Amino acid sequence: MLKFETVNELALKVTCTGNDTLIVKAGTFICGENVGYKNYKFEKLLLGPQQNRGQALLGSFMRRVTGENLPLMKVTMTGDSATYYANYGQHVIVYQLAMGEVLSIESENILAFTPECKYDVRFIGCGVISQKGLATSTLTGMGSNSYVAILVDGNPIVLSNVQTGNTIAVDPDAVVCWIGEGHCDPDIKMDVNWKTFIGQTSGESYSFEWGGHQRVSVIIQPNERASGIDISMDGRRLGNRPDIPR
Repeated sequence: MLKFETVNELALKVTCTGNDTLIVKAGTFICGENVGYKNYKFEKLLLGPQQNRGQALLGSFMRRVTGENLPLMKVTMTGDSATYYANYGQHVIVYQLAMGEVLSIESENILAFTPECKYDVRFIGCGVISQKGLATSTLTGMGSNSYVAILVDGNPIVLSNVQTGNTIAVDPDAVVCWIGEGHCDPDIKMDVNWKTFIGQTSGESYSFEWGGHQRVSVIIQPNERASGIDISMDGRRLGNRPDIPR
């Protein structure tokens, strides 16, 4: 049995009772403790976390083709222990997925997850001008112990319309993940006019939007990725913020 919890907002503590396994981003282990000889070991996953070799091979191919490839390792625990994981001082969020609940996330924002989470890559068909293209990674809750640890650059903002039914709009380069029943993929909205082509953009020319009928929770980070497509006369990328004079 595994228990996820954050330490000082910047690290993940995984407490194991008995025997279990953990899937974690390769190279993120920082320390651990247990009684007696060390009772946990690390193994690089060459293909993926799927039990079936054919599915693991297909999953590895999909992640490489779509740019969602994430180096993973398996931690095998054979007794009570506490291990800790972190990634360059990024903030860590722990989330427990309900049965059938889907978390769509950028692969770079995954720190760890339990084997009860089904890990996959799928096409969303609306991210053509975002950092990661047309694909996103997904984790689906398949059991009562479906835990995910998420990496965020800075203190996160969480918006949810589950209770309010509000429309949520987010810069695609600030999105960490979204969570809901099913995939709940956003619509992409673009604001392109003649000013865009001469470099006079607002810096907010496109966004992801979820309508009130799409019940979803979205985690946003305050540090945007560099992305966009270059269609303006001055070489400024669509979607990037304009330079601020100093």
